[in-house]
Amino acid sequence: MIEVTLSRADLSDPQVVSLVQRHLLRARAATAPGSAHALDVGELRAPEISLWAAWEGGSLLGIAALKRLASDHGEVKSMYTAENVRRRGVARALLQHIVAEARSSGLARLSLETGSWDYFEPARALYRSLGFSACGPFASYKPDPHSMFMTLDLRIRE
Repeated sequence: MIEVTLSRADLSDPQVVSLVQRHLLRARAATAPGSAHALDVGELRAPEISLWAAWEGGSLLGIAALKRLASDHGEVKSMYTAENVRRRGVARALLQHIVAEARSSGLARLSLETGSWDYFEPARALYRSLGFSACGPFASYKPDPHSMFMTLDLRIRE
C-alpha cells in the first residue's frame, strides 16, 4: 500500500496532462472503436467536472474525476493509475475520495461506465468492492456490448 496525498488536479501541470494523455491512449487501445468514453484535458475542464490527483511526494500516481450529471446524480470519470503503481491502493484511495465528495455534495447516486473486456476486470472488481453494482445505461450512454454500467446508491451506508 502506498501513502498517497489527494488534491485537486491542476490541468496546467505537465505531469497531469501527460497522465491524462496516457489514459486516453490506453483506453482507446483497450476498447472497441467508439466505445472509449475517457475524457481529454479539454473535456476535463468543464465546470461540472472536478478532477483529483493522487501524489506520493512529487510523483503523480493517478487521477479520477467526478462529473455532476444532475442535482442528485454524479458519474465517476477518467479513473487512471500509473502502470508502475497499480494494485497498491491508489485507485481505491481515489475512488473512496470521490464517493465521499459525492456524498458531501448531496448526490444520492454515483454511476460509472467501464469496459466489458478482460482488461477492465481489475477496475470492475474495485468498483464492486466499494458497493457498485451493475445497472443499465445512464445519462447519454446507449447499450453497448463493450461497456458495463455500474451504480452506487449513496444514501446506503455500509
